Order: sequence, then structure tokens, then C-alpha cells
Amino acid sequence: MDIAEFRKRGKEMVDYIADYLENIEKRQVYPEVQPGYLRALIPDVAPDEPETYEDVLKDIERVIMPGITHWHSPYFFAYFPCANSFPALLADMLSGGLGCLGFTWAASPACTELETVMLDWLGKMLKLPEEFLAGTEGKGGGVIQGTASEATLVALLAARTRIVKHVQADHPEWTEVHIMSKLVAYTSNQAHSSVERAGLIGGVNMKKLPTDGKFAVRGEEMRKAIEEDKAAGLIPFYFCATLGTTASCAFDHITELGPICNTEGIWMHIDAAYAGSAFICPEFRPLLDGVEFADSFNFNPHKWMLVNFDCSTMWVKRRADIIGAFKMDPLYLKHDHQESGLVTDYRHWQIPLGRRFRSLKLWFVLRMYGRRGLQQHIRKQVALAKEFESLLLADERFEICAEVVLGLVCFRLKGSNDLNKTLLKRINNSRKIHLVPCQLAGLFVLRLAVCARTTESRHIHEAWTLITQLASELLCDNHH
Repeated sequence: MDIAEFRKRGKEMVDYIADYLENIEKRQVYPEVQPGYLRALIPDVAPDEPETYEDVLKDIERVIMPGITHWHSPYFFAYFPCANSFPALLADMLSGGLGCLGFTWAASPACTELETVMLDWLGKMLKLPEEFLAGTEGKGGGVIQGTASEATLVALLAARTRIVKHVQADHPEWTEVHIMSKLVAYTSNQAHSSVERAGLIGGVNMKKLPTDGKFAVRGEEMRKAIEEDKAAGLIPFYFCATLGTTASCAFDHITELGPICNTEGIWMHIDAAYAGSAFICPEFRPLLDGVEFADSFNFNPHKWMLVNFDCSTMWVKRRADIIGAFKMDPLYLKHDHQESGLVTDYRHWQIPLGRRFRSLKLWFVLRMYGRRGLQQHIRKQVALAKEFESLLLADERFEICAEVVLGLVCFRLKGSNDLNKTLLKRINNSRKIHLVPCQLAGLFVLRLAVCARTTESRHIHEAWTLITQLASELLCDNHH
């Protein structure tokens, strides 16, 4: 493909994507294919001779589309939102076109500097404490990770390095391996599975704390666990709090937990992957109260802030803690400016070395929506969830299983878990809307998350009509 054809095909591709998004409602939200469907549709080996672009494009509809779950369909209510907007897509094209790898400042100065400033912009929108901002003199600052799972792991590894140094200062005779065997980290029994996985990768014991009636961790549970573990000769060093859990969007009590962590010298990381976007709205900002006690904080603009995947923003109070865990300085990565004190080399802040120019899409979205436009998007989706909640409240056959705070509603038919499993199966088999379940206090629960940027009130009502129709049929079948 030469540059002239690239110009032509590039414009066509924008049209193809625009048509796809414009008509996405007409596509069946959930595919009907069986595992292994794709292998039969394409040759066993790559072609020897070049094929035409037309042939490749034809196969998108024939091979790819039948196996796509349409995350941006207004009938998609599963998981949590996966963000998407036209400014973000355009910025991502530019990022791919520039194709720079910003692992050091020198490798592409704009790539590093825009990221530092964008994380300050976003931190100010969230009203994060000053220590989390880089500014020109700050000791903290922000970085874009790929996912919240990475942020949790990076924070855990930084906390592990910090505690090992502290303990070795008091016990120079203890080896790193010996200290690691004593380390214990904590999270909620409602936390995302990636937190447990961070413990596995980090080689430390991760304990799950029990939660209250609202599925949130309270201070007394944490205090109890710490006392037991210290009595057993263990060293508590890390706590991952969740604001907006995956199952029910529950909020750990960080105003109670933070002071305990600070007193005990435990690193507190806050994972607000989904809910974090809502904190730009003054009415939801109190949910972040207590962030001042945290060592690190993370949320995903790629979930609910119209920035497409991947863009997971993470802030630390002391950048030295993160850099201390990952710093490697081979000669081929050294550059003239690294000692100036003004330079951030983001390779020290993350697991991989290479990184894409992801701050471009944050810049485009923040500028083209503005704070108000983003607030409007969040508020609209919360209102749609509230609308669905009111439909449920008016039908006594259903129960709501967790408080509806943001854009997620957890509900079920009153009755057995098997009844609700059958209901969910029938809903998803209809292929009209897509939902996923969760487990809350032993109950099988259905989750409806308002996901697509284009979801409107009528989609909520259509979903409700389908759910109640299938519920009525199911109850009728069970009756006979």
C-alpha cells in the first residue's frame, strides 16, 4: 500500500467505523458463534503472495463481525462501560501514526511532558490532594498505566520494596527472602480478582477482609486482621481499597481505613477503576473523601470517561517509592537531561519498558468535552440506572440487592438461585440485550450496567420489557 492508497483507504476506514457505530443498534449485541468458529473460515497458513485490501475488508463482515460482542451497543449492559468517543478515536489514530515509544524523556519529550501535565489536569478535576500532583516541584505525580490491574501490581511492588528496606534497616541480618515470607497484604473479599493476582505475581500473601451489609470493608475488620497477623510474627505492608467494586459498586470506608494504614506504615492503594470518573462531579466527590491517606490512587478513564482503551490513570504521593522499585539504568537508555531533576522517565513507573502516546487521547477528550461535558455524560448514565431502579421497585416480583449509587443496578427475581440462573440464560439467549451475573452474600444476582455512550431511556425501557416478559414466562413455566 503506497501513501496515495493509504489516504484513500484511511478515509474509507473512518467511514466504515462511523457507519458501524451509527448503525450498531441493528446488530445483534451478543454473537451466536461456537468456540473455534473462526479457524474454519480462513486458510490454515498465511498467504505467500499479497492480497488486495478489498479482499481483506470483505472478510471483516464475513469472519470478524459474526464473532464480535458489540460493547458499544446501547443494548450492552454487561461488565462495566468500555469508553469510546470520536475525539479519542482520532487521537488514537494520531498516536499510532506518530508511532513513538516514550520510555524516556529523550525518546520523545512531548510524549512524556503531555502525560505529566494531563495527569495534573485530571488530578485537579478530581480535587486530589496537592501531594499527588507533579507541578514543577512536586514529589508526587501521575502516570498512565494500561489497566487498573497493572496499577495495583505496580503499587504492591513499590510497597514491597519500601517495606523490605525499612525492615532491613532494623534487622540487617534478615535476608530479603526471609522478610518476604513474612509479608502480608490485604484487600476486600469483594475486590477484583486482579488484586489477588497481584499478590501471586508479587509473591506475597494476600488476605481478603470480610465486608459489611453494604459489601464494604470497615476499619474494625482491618484492625483485627492486623493485630492477629502481627501477633503471628507477620508484617502487614499493603492494603488495596476499592471504591466501586466490580460486583456491586460498593465503597470501602477509606476515612476509617486510611488512618489505620498510616499509623501502621501500611501502603494504601485505592482502586476506583469504574467509579473514579464520577468523582469529577461535585455530588459524587464525597465518595473519594479519605484519599488524602492513600499512597497511590488509580481509576480508568477508559471505562467511563470517553477515552478508549487503554488509559488507566495512576497517581502516587512519592514518586521516589515507585522509581525505587523499578529503576534500571543501562547505558543505552541514559540521556543528557536525566539528572536535571525536571525530567520524568516513565519506564521507571511501570512494568513494561515501551509505552504508547496515550496522553494524546486524554488531551483531545478533556479539551473537546470540557469538564462540564464529561459531567453531563456521567450524570446522564447515573440517571438511566436510577430509571431502571424505579422500574424494578414498581414490580414486587423483583428485589434490588445493592444500593444504586452510580450506573450499576444489581437485581434478581425473588426466589432461588437456579430460577435466576435460568432467567439470565434466557435473557442472553434472546441476544437482544447482554448482562452478566455476580455473587452477593451467596445469592446469584443479575447486574445491569449502563455502558454505551449512546444508551438512552428507550433502551432501558426495552431492556425492562424483555426482562419482565421472560420473567413472566419463566414463573408461568415453573407454576405448571
